[in-house]
Parts: sequence; C-alpha cells; structure tokens
Amino acid sequence: MSHELSPTHEAPKAATPDDFLKLDNQLCFVLYTASRAITRSYRHLLEPLGITYPQYLVLMVIWEQDKLGVKEIGEKLHLDSGTLTPLLKRMEQNGLVKRERSKRDERKVSIHLTRKGLDLKEKSRAIPPQMLCNTGMELEPLTLLREQLKELTAKLESSLDGVDCVSDHKAEA
Repeated sequence: MSHELSPTHEAPKAATPDDFLKLDNQLCFVLYTASRAITRSYRHLLEPLGITYPQYLVLMVIWEQDKLGVKEIGEKLHLDSGTLTPLLKRMEQNGLVKRERSKRDERKVSIHLTRKGLDLKEKSRAIPPQMLCNTGMELEPLTLLREQLKELTAKLESSLDGVDCVSDHKAEA
C-alpha cells in the first residue's frame, strides 16, 4: 500500500516552537476548560440538593464506605487536609456528616454519615445519568476517556520525581 498523498490531502505541517505555545494547542487548557464545564453542569444539578461539587465528591466517597478517616478521604480525592478539613466542617454544620475524634489518637478524625447525608444518596441517583445526557456522548467513549485520563494522571504524578523528558528539546540559548 502506497503512502503517497493524494491531491486532496496535504502533508501535515511541521510544528514550530511557537505552535507549542499556542493556547488552543495546550492539553492543559482543554482539560481545564472541560473541568470547569463539568463542574458548572454539576452545580445546576446539586444546587437543589443544597450541596456543592466538592461536597458531592466527599459524599460519594463516604457513600462507598462510611466511617473513613480524613486521611483516607483526602487520599481518594487527592486533597490535602488543609483543603479537606474546612470542607468537612461546613458539611458537619449543614448536618451531612459527623466528625469524630479517635479516643486512642486525638489527631485522627473519622467521618460518619448522618441521616441527612445518607438521604442525599437516594436523591443523587439521577445525577450520573443526567450528566451522561449533558455530555451528548455515549457511555463507551466516555469510559475510555476516563481511563485514559486516569492513565495520564498516573504518568504525570510519577513524573514529579524530577525526570526531565524534554532535555533534547530545550530551547537554544
């Protein structure tokens, strides 16, 4: 099979160093804008329930396993305790969760669902199908995208070890 270009197909243009700096060519920007759009879509669905998107994420973790420690919740959500603690305090003030200090170790706090927090699980069942509908996409490509993004995240997190992948591409001084 020949790889010659037909008259109707042009060869891809070689990328210039400036092309790599164009906003529309940035994966990070596309992910950022997609994340903001997703969060806005969730906001419309969560407002009637009286919860925010970060609170919804915490609730999903606790719905899977009640009585988790703050550290475990933070690990699952990739949040540090400085971000998570005020969020959990607000959720407790709103009656969604109860924070309980360990009697053995005062530094450890476990999070328990309240009746109100558990009741929100039932009210939230319609959110995932509505979000799927909001995307206008089929489940299979979204599932593939989710898995690719998980892989991307894992690779980026492992690259934080200081490996320099672009040493051959550094700009000339």
